[in-house]
Amino acid sequence: MHWLIDGMNVIGTRPDQWWRDRHAAMVRLVDMLERWAIAENEDVTVVFEQPPRPPIRSTVIEVAHAPRARANAADDEIVRRLKEAPNPAATWVVTSDLWLTEQAHALGAAVQPAASFRDRIEG
Repeated sequence: MHWLIDGMNVIGTRPDQWWRDRHAAMVRLVDMLERWAIAENEDVTVVFEQPPRPPIRSTVIEVAHAPRARANAADDEIVRRLKEAPNPAATWVVTSDLWLTEQAHALGAAVQPAASFRDRIEG
């Protein structure tokens, strides 16, 4: 199973003042995702709306971003990746966005809400 994760949606599920240091929040999410992916043997791609600065690298998961930073750019990038996937039905999309949920379902992917996914990776 492949997981396509709307990174800022997952970060935004906790009012832990992540907005004061977005980069640090992104690093924390990637760290959680790495630990979860290893423990559960999962294939994970986290998508951000713009490239993290400084870059965040991982040897465990793919850290991706939209080609152009703008509102909802990560959603568009996730849909693009789903359309290019050989088997979208073997993909879980993690998001809180209704539009992305509808697009993912239309392409055959399953969807998990960001808040329940965050509970899963923190647990």
